[in-house]
Amino acid sequence: MYLLPAAAALALGPASPWAVLLAGLAVALVVLCFAEAGSLFDSPGGAYLYTRAAFGDFVGFEVGWMTWLARLTSVAGLTAGFAQALTAVWPGAMDGFGRAATISGVIVALTLINLVGVKVGTRTSTVLTIAKTTPLVLLIVVGLLALDPERLGPATVPDLGGLGKVALLLLFAYAGFENTAAPAGEFRNPRRDVPFALLVTIGLVTALYTLIQVVALGTLPDLAHAQTPLADSAGLLIGPAGVWLLTVGAMVSILGTNNNTMLAGPRYLYALATSGRLPAPLARIHPRWRTPHVAILVQSALALPLSLSGTFVELAALSASARLATYVGTAAAVPVLRRKMPATSRAIRLPGGPAIPLGAVALCTVLVVTAEPKNWLAGALALAVGAALYVAHRPRPG
Repeated sequence: MYLLPAAAALALGPASPWAVLLAGLAVALVVLCFAEAGSLFDSPGGAYLYTRAAFGDFVGFEVGWMTWLARLTSVAGLTAGFAQALTAVWPGAMDGFGRAATISGVIVALTLINLVGVKVGTRTSTVLTIAKTTPLVLLIVVGLLALDPERLGPATVPDLGGLGKVALLLLFAYAGFENTAAPAGEFRNPRRDVPFALLVTIGLVTALYTLIQVVALGTLPDLAHAQTPLADSAGLLIGPAGVWLLTVGAMVSILGTNNNTMLAGPRYLYALATSGRLPAPLARIHPRWRTPHVAILVQSALALPLSLSGTFVELAALSASARLATYVGTAAAVPVLRRKMPATSRAIRLPGGPAIPLGAVALCTVLVVTAEPKNWLAGALALAVGAALYVAHRPRPG
């Protein structure tokens, strides 16, 4: 979210805070579907596990494949975003050797953390979450007292030409909640803990993101063209110390989200490999650290060149497009799982029958329709590659 206020303001202007709020409420429909589906299972796999149980092996594989691709492009996009955020205090991170060194250092560090084990990874995420939230809360408190109300309105109908791209970027900002369910088998009580964590997370994040957009729009002139919008806003409100504080906050925020993604992504590769549909080495578990070390190393090796070759906005939109398969699959699976697993105990059963899952599917369909054609093409190509892998790798007997 540290880098997205500018993109939202560029396309939506004074309507951008409302768009951020509505995006959070819309994503909450998807979160609710993940909460119910997650309460039925206590093994890792997330959306791959839910859709395979509901629709069979092929659909499950395709969803798992797209889910992993979303994690791969997310790692790449967030790492590129880290370098972009660093430019507020070190312009050398913009390009050349400085950018390459920054991106490489981030991926190597997070890879080593997650190789050691899930406990180290989750503890690192907890520390980074606290560290990244503090500067945002400070900016909100200071900014609400200093914002210019004239910059907040009146909200006008946004240009529909850029709305699809911004919608995917907003989806990317909220995305990551589903990472909670991926390593479910490594939690103490996943059927209880996963749904609770999902619901609390989306509520807090929606409130925080909406207030941040209000403050950025109300305090920073020409927000739409800012490279580091929150650091620039803090510089106006607090001075040079504010630039440093929000830059550090942005880097910590990106590292925290990236660490969560680095933790969850390889578990999808592992789950697909254990089914026999991907090469067997991806299912190997390290004898000491008990982590899917081969899957972690493969993901990092692919994320590095992606990070170096793309920008944050491009990679974020690509990741959000891939995530839609995860969201559609899980939402559509909920009514089916109710019929297939009626006797299975669950922590959550959504009210309204199929209304919430159908609403989530409709939301994702709208996002697909409004996406840029290049994202449609990338999604179709990714699904085709997934289908080829499914056919090429048959499950091993026994």
